[in-house]
This record gives sequence, C-alpha cells and structure tokens, in this order.
Amino acid sequence: MKSNILIIGAGFAGVWSALSAARLLDQAQRDDLSITVLAPQPELRIRPRFYEADVHRMKAPLGELFEAVGVQFIAGNAQAIDSDARSVSYTDASGQVQHIGYDRLILAAGSQVARPAVPGLAEHAFDVDQMESAMRLEQHLVSLAALPASPARDTVVVCGGGFTGIETATEMPARLRAILGAGATPRVLLVDRGASIGGALGAGIQPSIVAACEQAGVQWLTGASVVAVDAGGVTLDNGEHIASNTVIWTVGVKASPLTAQVAGERDNFGRLKVDDHLKVIGQDHIYATGDTAWAAVDEVGNHALMTCQHAIPMGRHSGNNAMADLLGVQPVVYRQPKYVTCLDLGEWGATFSEGWERELKLHGQEGKALKRQINSVWIYPPAPDRSLALAAADPLIAIV
Repeated sequence: MKSNILIIGAGFAGVWSALSAARLLDQAQRDDLSITVLAPQPELRIRPRFYEADVHRMKAPLGELFEAVGVQFIAGNAQAIDSDARSVSYTDASGQVQHIGYDRLILAAGSQVARPAVPGLAEHAFDVDQMESAMRLEQHLVSLAALPASPARDTVVVCGGGFTGIETATEMPARLRAILGAGATPRVLLVDRGASIGGALGAGIQPSIVAACEQAGVQWLTGASVVAVDAGGVTLDNGEHIASNTVIWTVGVKASPLTAQVAGERDNFGRLKVDDHLKVIGQDHIYATGDTAWAAVDEVGNHALMTCQHAIPMGRHSGNNAMADLLGVQPVVYRQPKYVTCLDLGEWGATFSEGWERELKLHGQEGKALKRQINSVWIYPPAPDRSLALAAADPLIAIV
C-alpha cells in the first residue's frame, strides 16, 4: 500500500501544498507514494474577491489540474482527526461517514469569520466569508429592488473597519446603484471600534481610505460597536438604533475548528504553532499551513497573516516539506520577509503599500490596475499543464 500525504482543504494553501508535494515526488521518480486532497468540492474559491458582485464566478476548477500532476481528489467534509491512528473521518458526497489514513497530514482547512454572541447576529446579519454566504448577500441585495424606497432599504451597515470591511463598504455604493438604479442614493455606514477612519491599517494608506470613502459617500461611525442586530437594523453601544435591511458582519476571524483536534499550542486566532518547516510543534506527522498555522515569516518577530499572500507560499513549503519527510530529504525553511498590502477602495481606486509599516507606493487608479491584476491573475491556480504547474510550485520561488 502506498504511503499517503493527505491534505485537508482546497483553498490557496491546500492547492499549493498538493502541487508542491507532487513536484518533489516527480523529482524523486518514486511510485510508492500518493497525494490526496480532501475538500467539499474540486475548485479553488477565490475568497479575497467575495466582496465583489457576481460571486458565483469567483472560483477556479481543480479537477484537470490535479489529474495532470497526479493528485487524487476526494469530495467530502473532514469531521475528525485521529492523530494516534493517523486517520481522518469525513462525510462523503452522499452523506456517508468514511475514513482515510495518512502517513503525513497537511491541515489546510482555512478559517472562518468569528461570530460573537451578539443578540440577533446569527439570524439577521450577512457576511462575505464563504461563497455561500456571499451569494446569499448578493441575492438579498438584488431583492432590494422590489422594495419601496425607505431609509432601511437604502442603508447598508458594515460592521468592522478592517481590510474586509473597508473593501466591502467602498464597493457597496456602486453595487447598490447597479441594482437600485443610477439615481439611487444609497447610504453605507461603516461601524468600527477604532478612534479614526482606517486607523487599523496604518498612517501610510489612511489618507487614501479617507479620500475613497468621501468620494463613495461611505460614512464611518468610529469608536462605536454594534451590540444587537434585528430584522430592522442595528443597535449601537450608545443606544442609537440604525434602520437597515442589510447588515454585514466583517469583524474578526478564527482558524478552522479542526485545529482544536490536533494537540499543540495555538495563538489567539486558534492557529497551530508550527516550526520553521510548518510541522505542528509536538507532532511528528502533521503539518499546518495557511490560515491554520501560526508561522514566522522573518527573524524579527513577524508572523504570517490569514491572507492568500501568505497562504500560497506557505502551501508551497508545507507540501514540499511533508513529501521531503517521507522521501528522507532535506526540508526547506519557510520565510517570507517581504510584506505588501493592496487594498481595494471601490471606484476611487486602490492602494498598494510595502512593509509592515505599510509605506504607500501606489494609489488611485494605478493601485486599482495592480489590484485587478492580483485578483484576476496572480492568485489563480496554474493551467492544467503538468510541467508548468510543477515548476510554479517550487517553494524557492521569490514571491511576496
């Protein structure tokens, strides 16, 4: 029986783990090892674009790509990890519980929006975290056109002024005008605990956020929190109630619940702490990558963020290193010292910054052109050509 690397998840980290493991196996010319990806569907969902319209198009098929590089795909939802037995149980496409063994496990199960116990949040708020929930929001927005104009219909409340909240809010006026008509005057409110507009993203790009929001008509309510959500809107911590049919929650994220089934230290987001090769500290056969891993990116104390910018290179390393472990060859240390930010700001444009201090390099339409290139080309998987796909999975490729 072949020794098997099992990868849970087909997001950015999972896809590139599979390709990188296949690359090293191809170089070794061995036929006694296999690579399996377990995920709900054979497609990479382009999660960084879920704040846009036409969400159903934000995906890339993986079947032909995996076939080209010799990766087996199993459609299913992972339910339990038994690290002692080296086995994972999952629910298959027909709803039956199945089990699959592994010799090395790569946990690439991603993350999900954190939904605290705010009254009414679960029942009444939307999010852009997963494709299904982003599509539900889009269907809701389209349905607003059938309602008579009112403050509640024409007001969208975005909860959270981080990266996702800003991109969602600044895109929303154009989305609403496309639905309600060019003459519509939608009101978009962004509620954030921070003291200043876009303050969490640094002084370098803060002026761009302010300018974009002013142009789009996005109003910030700073120093405020949402304490309740109901069918008619939100209640703030100062007691004010804002009428809105559309409340979008973007506050906080947490690692996949599967991380809790692996013994090890975790950070505040639930990510498993890993060594320089992305192996879970304290585990001999389990790697964590992407949003499930708390990994150092440099020697001065910075760690990977829960973004595709880090997930793609982490996948290249985790897949390579899990295969290297089985082949008995040297692993590659994961480091990604260069950090950039490209923030979409709706019709105004976008900003591009470099470094952990976010030094502004491009803004406006120049930034928008780069953002479109990143979103529509750079983060998509390679074509199903074996030689090209394997070459693209080299962990030593210089990438931000």
